[in-house]
Amino acid sequence: MKYYLLSVMQPVGDELPPPKVLAEIGSNLDVFHRELKEAGSWVFAGGLHQPESSTVLRPRDGDVLITDGPYAEGKEMLGGICLIKAPDLDAALEWGRKAALATTLPIEVRPVMGEAED
Repeated sequence: MKYYLLSVMQPVGDELPPPKVLAEIGSNLDVFHRELKEAGSWVFAGGLHQPESSTVLRPRDGDVLITDGPYAEGKEMLGGICLIKAPDLDAALEWGRKAALATTLPIEVRPVMGEAED
């Protein structure tokens, strides 16, 4: 069994959807997470604060330079992550499809190095 990371890609600078839409997305995510747990594929999931809240640590000349984030500027930001267990890429892509429908946002599916311990 492999681990896969489902990354929620959120456009930078977009305003949050209205409360009614956010509530529906939250409800859809609850259903998605429940399905993952019932299938034994759940490992971890969580949303992230805006990139401006990050702190970046860079090694420099034997020390570490600490600066306010984000690490990189871009049109999209990492809005949340979901770490799952899946037998193969096809199964992970199916979970990614469900995540995209639940969040209404693009989802990047990426394998994690190594095997999951069952």
